[in-house]
Amino acid sequence: MADGLTHVLVAYALATLLSIRYPWITARLATVAMVGGMLPDLNRLKWVVPPETIEAALGASFSWRPMHSIGGVAVAICIASLTVRAEYRRAVALLLALGALSHFALDLLLVPPAGTYQYLWPLTDADVVFPGFYSSRDRWVAPVSIVLALAARSVARRHSRSPERESPESPMPADG
Repeated sequence: MADGLTHVLVAYALATLLSIRYPWITARLATVAMVGGMLPDLNRLKWVVPPETIEAALGASFSWRPMHSIGGVAVAICIASLTVRAEYRRAVALLLALGALSHFALDLLLVPPAGTYQYLWPLTDADVVFPGFYSSRDRWVAPVSIVLALAARSVARRHSRSPERESPESPMPADG
């Protein structure tokens, strides 16, 4: 898999570039997208808290595997967005989803079998397989993501210095 740094930096680059078009995406909210970039990897908590431990505590079957799927991430996004103030919930949910979707997109580009997961659970248990673009052992992926993040930051800073840029008054525009 692309390492955690790559997932975080790609999510940062996307959020930073989107902040040019959507001024409600502040630097703090770009950080939320970075957290979203790591949400699917919550399935790795199995190494810290084995499923058997949770099964014993709950008295029910448990698996961390669904965390690396659209369904598992959607549940995590809903829970996380409820932990912030009401005016930030929608923004937090959108940016967590942006980060998680960028994570899935990067993982889909992995050469199989590393790029095969049940991404669409609970809709289907089928593994989604793409031809693959890079291997999880490739070293060029992290430097490319660093360059992308630095380029996005440079573009956003250059744009923020332009005189037509307005400062946002609220976290997100009102619905309607």
